[in-house]
Amino acid sequence: MAVDPDSGTSGGRAIAGTLLHSAAASAVLLVVYYQAPLDRPLDRVTGWLFLIALLLFGAVMVFQLRSILRSQEPRLRAIRALVTGVPLLLVIFASAYCIVAAQQPEAFSEPLSRTDGLYFTVIIFSTVGLGDIAPVTELARVLVTIQMLAGLITVGLVAKLVVGAAQVAVARRARTPERAGEEPAHRN
Repeated sequence: MAVDPDSGTSGGRAIAGTLLHSAAASAVLLVVYYQAPLDRPLDRVTGWLFLIALLLFGAVMVFQLRSILRSQEPRLRAIRALVTGVPLLLVIFASAYCIVAAQQPEAFSEPLSRTDGLYFTVIIFSTVGLGDIAPVTELARVLVTIQMLAGLITVGLVAKLVVGAAQVAVARRARTPERAGEEPAHRN
């Protein structure tokens, strides 16, 4: 008798594992963010590092999509992918805002600490726009625009891909025999 991983004790452990993994990944990202040296000059190298970080985000999401497709528990893997990917994107932009704010104090309507940078990033990502921090310089506005576009892509395209990959994997699992020794149906 096969145990459904989405229910019962085995399912509870899988859910707990997903929640634990997701919390740990977010905690690691926050520690790295608060410990990272963000006192970089605004130069080409910093621009390239930002671009590389965005490419890293893309690579992480591709890896996550492949993991979902191969997973025995694609729905839980999809949750894990989103809970890893979104904080990574937020930390990338928060870091960029902190670097810009440190090098150009007039870039935002008020000085940004790391917590303020993260707060501002979440405000932009969630499209709440409280108005307490605003981009003032052209560079700050360009970064905010890039984040808004990346946020739309993340919410729209990446979420669609993650959900779609989970649905494909679930459908494939439904067609695959789960019991050892069970022969697949033959087509004539």
